[in-house]
Amino acid sequence: MAENGEVTIVGTGARLEGNVVSAGNLRIDGQVKGQINADGDVVLSPQSQVEADIRSQNVSVAGRFKGNILVKGKAHLARGGRIDGNITSKTLVVEEGGIFHGQSIMDQGAGSGSSSQQAAQQSAGAAAKGGEEKQPDQVKV
Repeated sequence: MAENGEVTIVGTGARLEGNVVSAGNLRIDGQVKGQINADGDVVLSPQSQVEADIRSQNVSVAGRFKGNILVKGKAHLARGGRIDGNITSKTLVVEEGGIFHGQSIMDQGAGSGSSSQQAAQQSAGAAAKGGEEKQPDQVKV
């Protein structure tokens, strides 16, 4: 977690819809649907159910997540966690028993946002125009 000691907690019985913004770290034990923006780290506990797009420093997923993740540092998928969506990060860690269904873009400039995604889309488009369609790498864990 980031060095800032502030942690916002969405409790087990809570269900939020909309935009969640945290100036520090965020831990989700309940349900969230919408957008999540945190200046610190985001942790999804094993009982969490989240359908959102996440932007943060780092993220750790131990629950069920559906959406896109954009982090400046590390994306971590814990044992028993599930991610259905795309991840853009500097580092990706998938523990044995974690389920990841989507695409991963590992980029030093992950936090800069769309520039890395645009470059990936342009290179994919150039490959398709050249007559060769490149399939994404598949990771089976």
